[in-house]
Amino acid sequence: MGQSMPAVKLRGMYHFAYPCRDGEETRAFYEDVLGLPLVHFMEVAAVPSTGESGPYAHIFFELGDGSYLAFFDLAKNERPLPSPNTPGWVQHFAIEVASVEEVAAAKARLEAAGVEVLGIVDHEFVNSIYFFDPNGLRLEITTKTDTPGFLKKAADEAHGLLQNWTQAKRAKGL
Repeated sequence: MGQSMPAVKLRGMYHFAYPCRDGEETRAFYEDVLGLPLVHFMEVAAVPSTGESGPYAHIFFELGDGSYLAFFDLAKNERPLPSPNTPGWVQHFAIEVASVEEVAAAKARLEAAGVEVLGIVDHEFVNSIYFFDPNGLRLEITTKTDTPGFLKKAADEAHGLLQNWTQAKRAKGL
């Protein structure tokens, strides 16, 4: 699995892309409700990587760290379908803010805009809220609340815990 060559250092996320039903509906949610600026719009006739024909629009919203949430408006006015074999809470995109107070403020702003919000959920190392965008994409707004040493301890234990999980699953024939 490519282990004979050293891994390239992956510096961070450039963008996460997801389909959307309608570019303007998506813009209104991400820019007007969440406050992420629309920074790039491309109308494309064919997919550069595959040559598949379009047209489609590629829309980018900038996060505070310089990364982007991007969407593809495929000009079909269809909401993306959820994965048929995955619970709705599994696939999501988490966005970090600086404090629990900012998580609470985001919750209040979303609820004022008519968005159903779950949480604030205390996960012991982060506090989070959860909600869906107009395209059915589950979003999380979160902030770190871990105590000093928590992440180091978690990293030290992660491989062993995963191995235990995998062995237990396989013992059940999964």
